[in-house]
Order: sequence, then structure tokens, then C-alpha cells
Amino acid sequence: MLSYRHSFHAGNFADVLKHVILIQLLEYLGKKDAPFCCIDTHAGAGEYALDSDYALKNSEFATGIGKLWQRHDLPDAVARYVQLIKHANHSEMTRYLGSPLIAQQLLRKQDRLFLYELHSTDVDLLTAAIGRDKQVKVFHADGLKNAVGLLPPQERRGLVLIDPSYELKTDYTEVVNTLIAMHKRFATGTYALWYPVVERSRNKALENALQTSGIKNIQLFELGIAADTDEHGMTASGLIIINPPWTLTAQMQTVLPWLVDALGNDGAAFYRIHTLVEE
Repeated sequence: MLSYRHSFHAGNFADVLKHVILIQLLEYLGKKDAPFCCIDTHAGAGEYALDSDYALKNSEFATGIGKLWQRHDLPDAVARYVQLIKHANHSEMTRYLGSPLIAQQLLRKQDRLFLYELHSTDVDLLTAAIGRDKQVKVFHADGLKNAVGLLPPQERRGLVLIDPSYELKTDYTEVVNTLIAMHKRFATGTYALWYPVVERSRNKALENALQTSGIKNIQLFELGIAADTDEHGMTASGLIIINPPWTLTAQMQTVLPWLVDALGNDGAAFYRIHTLVEE
């Protein structure tokens, strides 16, 4: 299904959490001189105009990055994220960077980035946004099906970001099967699986499937801006990280409570830090 366009949601609370963690993962990999490889299975358009009709339809960015833009009391990890987004703007917030352009900014000369996007319009926008960067390769293909073939990368160090739209219920099963296949080929890699909370029973099934997958060292980080509901709409989102940096949990113990206060809609906002499988 190819109807999903991230332009409607760019910069929302889910993007804040995803990109704060993405930056921490990539900068941790960058602490060693040895090269790393980053793979994004659902890259999207790469960047988004916040003054476009798409973004302004629901103005989701206003309750995400918009709430952080002028604050000066940001935790270090959040400050780093806001700094990268501000670097792509002038004084006003008109442009939001998706995961591909955030990752591109954090590449060193020895690193590589592989981007998959299946939507025919978005892949053209992505290619234009990346420009003539020889360190980055864009594929017009299904990342869940094709990215496995890149593993293990020649660098033997790397991150795989998986963040489908979950338009299809089968996505919840497919991401687990893909992670199992990837992990068999590249067991030492770091994997970041983004998920929405729309119907909590699906998330519980996803967590249970990973817990029985045989994969070790899995952490979950979740931010909810409102209580779970049976009504339509995303109330929370999170990332499940396989082989996370040892520093990440301590960082999120500071970041997530702060984001609850900064982005939560009401007293029902919450966060979760949970070890799905021990190391």
C-alpha cells in the first residue's frame, strides 16, 4: 500500500523521539574511527516543507518540534536534535529533516548510507534532497524485502532503521520476520524499529514476537502524549532497539520524562523504558 505520505506528520511528537534516538545511535557509532554503514528501509522524501499544504493540514509539527524550538532548557540529547534541525533553517522553522538527511549530516568521509523508498513521488524527492553525495545510495525498492541483501555490510559496523507506516496489519509480523533474517546475517549490528501505538493489542503482539525471536539485548523506549484509546489516531510511539549503545538507557531516563512534560497533552502523558530481552 502506497498511500501514506509522511508530509502530513513531519516534526510531530513521534518524529521528535525517533530522531533524538537516531542521532544518539549514529553519534555513538561515530565515536570510533572505523567506518559504519547506515540503512534506512523506509526513507520517505528526506525533507519536508512545514509551510506546505500537507504539513499545515493538521500542523502536527506545532505540538512536536514546534514546542521545542524556542526553549533553552533542553536536555543534551534533545538540544543536539534541535540544533541539527535549526541548522537546516534560517530564523524561522520552515523545513524539517527526515531520517535520511539527519543521517547524511552525521556521516564522516569513511561512512556509507543506503536509503530505500517505494513511493514513486517520494523517491524522486529523496534523490533530489540527497544530491550528488557519493556516500549515499538511494533505491526505489521495498526496504523490508531488499535491505537484507546488504548484510553484513563490509564495514561490519552499522545501524538499520526500520520505520514503516504500519498501514497494513501484516507490517507488525513482517518487521519481526525481517529483523530475524537481518540479525542472522549481521548479529552485531544495531537495529532501530519504530512503531506507533494505535491499537495496543498489536504492540503487545509485536513485543511478544520479539521476546520469543531468539534475539538478545532488546530495549524499548516509548513516549505517549495521551492515554491509550480505542478511537482512531496515534497516542504514543516508540523505538525498539536491538544492541543499543550502553549509554542509551541512561540518556532516555532523562529525556523521556522531560518530553512527557514538554509534549504531553494532559496528565495522561507517559513514557516507558523496558528491557524486552536481556543481553
